[in-house]
Amino acid sequence: MIAERLTAAREKVGLSQSEVARRIGATQAAISYFEQGLKIPSVPVLLNLARLYNVSMDYLVGNDGAQSD
Repeated sequence: MIAERLTAAREKVGLSQSEVARRIGATQAAISYFEQGLKIPSVPVLLNLARLYNVSMDYLVGNDGAQSD
């Protein structure tokens, strides 16, 4: 769920993976791994992404009260 939410949030704000990486001080490869679900971002990285995307950390990790099937 985190991977899908990260991708959707990034696309909603219209940023490339490279631009996100530059803005939060990560590599484009790291952003790609997060969005593919190959790696889980650390809490500080999640906080930076949430701030950049203007969403909550709870939303990014799927803990926003939404029902999942």
